[in-house]
Amino acid sequence: MKFFVQDSKEYLNISDDIFSRGFNSALVHQVVTSYKLIGRQGSKAQKNRSEVSGSGKKPWRQKGTGRARVGSIRSPIWRSGGVTFAAKNRSFLKKVNRRMYRGALKSIFSKLLQQDRLIISKEFTITAPKTKLLIDKLRSMKLENVLILLEKMDTNLFFSSRNLSNVVVREISRIDPVILISYKRVLITVDAVRRLEEILI
Repeated sequence: MKFFVQDSKEYLNISDDIFSRGFNSALVHQVVTSYKLIGRQGSKAQKNRSEVSGSGKKPWRQKGTGRARVGSIRSPIWRSGGVTFAAKNRSFLKKVNRRMYRGALKSIFSKLLQQDRLIISKEFTITAPKTKLLIDKLRSMKLENVLILLEKMDTNLFFSSRNLSNVVVREISRIDPVILISYKRVLITVDAVRRLEEILI
């Protein structure tokens, strides 16, 4: 498959396996959900009636006092008692194997290409680490909300993009499905495309 490289006005041969797939929405949803769950701590914990401190002795006899019958001061209906359905430490991780993860990335890249949201550039650099230079360059390309993918991190681009909430610069080896679907446009260099093909094929 051939794709037009914007700044060189040439065509680049790109992999059909990555950029010409049908969109598998179920797979992408599963992988994105799994990736987001990695950030959940699952560290919330409460004590049930067996873990709360306190005596196991019956507070008073069963009958004859005029009060309600009670078996333990650690009962959930008592103040300072245990929690009825106590939350415990847990892992929210959902396993996704490597083949599924790569398939989701390929599906997302194919969809970006189909929707004209993917831009391939021969190179993308600026001369100094200044935010204004990056803004001017993106304006000349009519880009605002954009993810920039490079083969290797460029320090000028990295420092220039830190103050911009709608621009992110990322190495191609550090991409994930969540960031790929979070921006309106994705700009990728030719070198990054070649590296992507090595990673995913």
